Amino acid sequence: MLTEQRKRHLLSLLRQEGRIVAKSVAADLALSEDTIRRDLRELAAEGLLQRVHGGALPASPATGTLTTRLSIAPDEKAAIGRFAASLILPGQTVFVDGGITALQLVRHLDPGLSATIVTHSPLVAGALADHAVDVLLIGGRLFKHSMVSVGVAALQAIREVRPDMFFMGVTGVHPAAGLTTGDAEEAAMKRAIAEASAELVVMASSEKIGAASPFVIAPIERIDILIVPAGFEAEIGAHYAALGVSVRGAEFPRRGA
Repeated sequence: MLTEQRKRHLLSLLRQEGRIVAKSVAADLALSEDTIRRDLRELAAEGLLQRVHGGALPASPATGTLTTRLSIAPDEKAAIGRFAASLILPGQTVFVDGGITALQLVRHLDPGLSATIVTHSPLVAGALADHAVDVLLIGGRLFKHSMVSVGVAALQAIREVRPDMFFMGVTGVHPAAGLTTGDAEEAAMKRAIAEASAELVVMASSEKIGAASPFVIAPIERIDILIVPAGFEAEIGAHYAALGVSVRGAEFPRRGA
């Protein structure tokens, strides 16, 4: 089997199975594991998959630019944001992450809600200008890919707040790989916020479920509530429940329905 044929086979297997186990594929094709690992390295360098210990997982398209991500699953993200907003109670202090789904969350908040929103996203803070909520904006170096503050100053400020809930955005949610994102510094920020918060709510549209990115934020067991598009809760709910995660489905209008 030629190199390109092997690579097409690996990508086809990844689409069908949702993961690649290098040892099993090597045995099936009567090839060495080193050959399969080399193919996986090259495919990962092209952004076509995410290598993990022993094989590979689907790469998340959510690591693209902010402009690119605007066009990915917009209806799902709006529904997830609406559902997330409904979880915030008067008087609470909540931390809202950056990203497209986080923007949908604040856009669906009751403008008269009396609460405190902490965020390291200037876009999220700006979207709350006409709301009654108090807004605490965490400063630092601007990570332009996600339009959030990162760095030492931001981490120090985060340590001074104790949110009731953290609404986290991620690029990958996988039972084995955990919660992942595409940048090491951003992963460290998310980890610090999660550690400071009483409850972790993860918002994940369909392209992030079962996918993985290079940098781990936390294991799946750290999640309290996982909000996914309606239908996915039935598909993955039982498995995640065994890990102590409550999976909630957010209804959204499907095009053509």
